[in-house]
Amino acid sequence: MYVSHLRVHDFRCYTDAEVEFQPGPTAIVGRNGQGKTNLVEAMYYTATLNSHRVSSDTPLIRHGSERAIVQNRIVKGERAVTVELEITRGKANRARVNRGSLGPARDVAGILRSVIFAPEDLALVKGDPQTRRQFVDDAMVQLSPRLAGTLSEYSRVIRQRNALLKTLRSTRGARDATTAHTLEVWNDAAARLGAEILLHRLNVVSELQPRIAEVYASVSPQQCATSADYRNQTLANAGLDHAELELTHLTELLRADMERQYSSELERGMSLVGPHRDDVDLGINGLPAKGYASHGESWSLALAMKLATYHLLRESENGEDADPVLILDDVFAELDAARRQQLADLVAPARQVLVTAAVLEDLPPAFLEQQVHVDAGMVSHG
Repeated sequence: MYVSHLRVHDFRCYTDAEVEFQPGPTAIVGRNGQGKTNLVEAMYYTATLNSHRVSSDTPLIRHGSERAIVQNRIVKGERAVTVELEITRGKANRARVNRGSLGPARDVAGILRSVIFAPEDLALVKGDPQTRRQFVDDAMVQLSPRLAGTLSEYSRVIRQRNALLKTLRSTRGARDATTAHTLEVWNDAAARLGAEILLHRLNVVSELQPRIAEVYASVSPQQCATSADYRNQTLANAGLDHAELELTHLTELLRADMERQYSSELERGMSLVGPHRDDVDLGINGLPAKGYASHGESWSLALAMKLATYHLLRESENGEDADPVLILDDVFAELDAARRQQLADLVAPARQVLVTAAVLEDLPPAFLEQQVHVDAGMVSHG
């Protein structure tokens, strides 16, 4: 799999730009602030329906415009498919495949698979739980595209449930028949959707763990044992291992936990049970990576998590054309020559690798054969 053509319109700093790509490594080069990262961000957004830089879509739309367009032509085997995303300010995003009609953006999830590694990914180790949850969800949606809709619906249910809890808090928990019924509806929906998300997240983290350990061993100069354990408080309280769980059982556990936690939820006016509260506990040599890992260890662990995702996605389908597009966004500048070459060797087997850099001298020779140059939102091929 590779992207042969990218077009962006009113996306970030671009009024309109088009780029042609070939398989193999490509260097996207430009001074900081010129728009090179915006190009790979558009590609990654097509794969995951999320930006690796911001949590909302509004910053993706060029200032003064009402919508942005991102269009990718994706080649897989002998087939080429064009995916177009329409990101509209204040409205639901829409998408189309080839010349079809516009539909929900989630309909195109999974057509393009991509993994990006960027300096911001140090937050996977040092940041808050939301960053790690999003990391798992991005992999999960690419493996099972229908879960994009499940995640969206779960977020809607939690927002509605939180609003109802705030209302109940203002009435000191007094419930009439209508309010009580409404709360039951939101509880049932939150437990059902939450159980599905939780079960898939547990499976993804279980699949990633040995791959993270393997990649970390290859990128770290020290021999360290790594761990990645998914943490959900409902399961922890019940003392259950995820291998023992089925969807129905997990739904019942979450539903019962909501009943137990109701007083606390009412007091705080928010939902305290479900996968929106979860985390992934990362460890190095038995110690929590957050707070104990050095900068170098954190960098190696974050890279291992991303390359582990690449291998998981690649191995979930057979053949070279299943390779995700691998993006390395401005990561070579802080590496010495030996680490640069080590990273280049690790990603060499990928079908398509896009690398951004401020200057060509930061890149190993293998990435210089195909070049795209960016200057003040203008794109040219080198």
